[in-house]
Amino acid sequence: MPKTGRPKGLRRVNDPPLLILTSLADGPKHGYALAQDIGEFAGVQLSPGALYGAIARLEERGLIEALPEVERRRPYRLTAAGSAELSEAMRDMRRVVDVGTLRLGLLPGRLA
Repeated sequence: MPKTGRPKGLRRVNDPPLLILTSLADGPKHGYALAQDIGEFAGVQLSPGALYGAIARLEERGLIEALPEVERRRPYRLTAAGSAELSEAMRDMRRVVDVGTLRLGLLPGRLA
């Protein structure tokens, strides 16, 4: 169960690539900082295998890039292609949220 106490059910906010791109949207981070940030904003704890596997795939696709090591930690940053991919994903999710909100008769401010 997520931290909110709601069952996971139909939502898919725990997709590691999406979470990593979202985290990197506000600046470079190394793996541990990514995991901490994702835990805070999404309530999702990624295993090291899931985190670093997704990092490798995102890097292979050119959506993120590694920066020089800082104190034995390798930070990553979002590329222009990664930013475009994240923007597209956000637009797709926004459409679903908007339609669901409208059909349920909810006001946008009451989604939380």
